[in-house]
Amino acid sequence: MRESAILLIHCPDRKGIVAAVANFLYGHNGNILHADQHQDAALGLFFMRVEWDLAGFDLDPARFPEAFEPIAREFRMQWRLERSSVRPKAAIFVSRHDHCLADLLYRHRSGELACAVSLVISNHPDARDLAGFYGIAFHHIPVEPGNRETAEEEQLRLLHAHGIDLIVLARYMQVLSPEFVARWPQRIINVHHSFLPAFSGPRPYHRAHERGVKLIGATSHYVTNDLDEGPIIEQDVARVSHRDQLEDLAQKGRDLEKVVLARAVRWHALHRILVYANKTVVFD
Repeated sequence: MRESAILLIHCPDRKGIVAAVANFLYGHNGNILHADQHQDAALGLFFMRVEWDLAGFDLDPARFPEAFEPIAREFRMQWRLERSSVRPKAAIFVSRHDHCLADLLYRHRSGELACAVSLVISNHPDARDLAGFYGIAFHHIPVEPGNRETAEEEQLRLLHAHGIDLIVLARYMQVLSPEFVARWPQRIINVHHSFLPAFSGPRPYHRAHERGVKLIGATSHYVTNDLDEGPIIEQDVARVSHRDQLEDLAQKGRDLEKVVLARAVRWHALHRILVYANKTVVFD
């Protein structure tokens, strides 16, 4: 497969940004494969993702920051450069509900996710056999009210030992400490079993059933210190009716949870997401 580079930019909106970036890449023999952009008129911000073929590109990635700096400075850009050949290393956290884990591991084996799942961490032993079936290391780290700090220390040790870049909470029913979250800003993805901001917090299916909703949903988002308030990456919904009981809602919701979490992981691994103002731009 061809190797490409991906440049993600956001900056104050003004004329000439696209032309400046395109001319820069053309000047170094870059062949643009895909480009997408977005303007937030209310905040006066511009966002761009541009991907180009590295075959024939005459600027070494190590020299890219210095060469690109004059353009970045002129347009007051915040930017980052990624390469398609570099696959982020991911760890999946799970509790007892393993449907999202099973879906992610299958997609990983089939090549749908551009990341390398290195290990599964759980506060219950239930998913050990599932992880073993896919040849992924499984670590059972119990989390009790009196040992949360010790449990997180062990989790952090494993994550650093494996060089983890991305943490996926696949129905991991524990709240991470602010210190833990701060180590992986915008690199922890959670799935919540409701259409946020509706029914945040615990037992959303129970609350949806009590409220008599006609739509249920699921949400994938980046984790912040505010529970279920992080930047939303993807959402989906399914129609329900008065005939659906609590277990019916949960069953239909599980399908939504799998889909929205897999999409979020895929898009993150492909460097298609920019975060700003507690929101995301997800590029095509």
